[in-house]
Amino acid sequence: MGELAGLRSTADDLDLKSSVALVMDQDTNEILFSKNSQAVLPIASITKLMTAVVVTDAALPLDEVLTITQDDVDTEKGSSSRLSVGSSLTREEMLHLALMSSENRAAHALGRNYPGGLTAFVTAMNQKAQQLGMTDTHYVEPTGLSSQNQSSAHDLATLVKLAHTHPLIRELSTSPEFMVDIGHRQLQFRNTNGLVRNPSWEIGVQKTGYIVEAG
Repeated sequence: MGELAGLRSTADDLDLKSSVALVMDQDTNEILFSKNSQAVLPIASITKLMTAVVVTDAALPLDEVLTITQDDVDTEKGSSSRLSVGSSLTREEMLHLALMSSENRAAHALGRNYPGGLTAFVTAMNQKAQQLGMTDTHYVEPTGLSSQNQSSAHDLATLVKLAHTHPLIRELSTSPEFMVDIGHRQLQFRNTNGLVRNPSWEIGVQKTGYIVEAG
C-alpha cells in the first residue's frame, strides 16, 4: 500500500525498507525519527490494540466464557484459525490470543460480545480514537482484516502510549506463549513477535500486523 500511495521512494537516513516509520520517546513525546508518519494507510492487526483498549476500559468480566460462532469466521480474507466454531474461552483468554497471537476469531468474538454488539463496539473504537485526538484513524471492525481500518504512524504512537498504561495489555501482548484448553484438547499459541523471546529486548507492549493492503 505504501508503494501504491507513492511513499516507497521516500529516502531516509536509515535506508529503511518500510515506507512509513515513527520513533517517539515515550516519556517526553520527542520525535526521534519520522518517515511519512502522517500518511493514512491500512493498519491490519495493529487494530487489535484498540480492540483491547475498548475491552479493558469497559471493565467486562474477564472470567465470562465466550464462544466462537460462525459470525466470527473471516469471510473477507479467508484467514485460517485454530479456534473452531464452538470453541469456548474466557474473555481474558480471548484477549490474550488476540494480542499475543493476533487471533482474528478471538478479536471478533470480543467485539461481538460487547454490550450492544459489534456495531456498538466499533462505535466505541472510533469514539476512543476521537477522544485521543487520533484524527487520521477510522475503524470498521475489531480484527484488522478490513483494509478500511486505517490510521497513521503518528496516531498509532498515541494508541501505543495509551495501551502501555494498561497493565493487562502489557502483560498479554508480550507473553511469549500461551496454552488454552479447547474441549478435550490443549492448544499452544505463540507470540507473533519473536522479539519478545529475546532477553536483550525490553518490550513493554507490542502488536504485529499484516494484510496485503497494509504490507
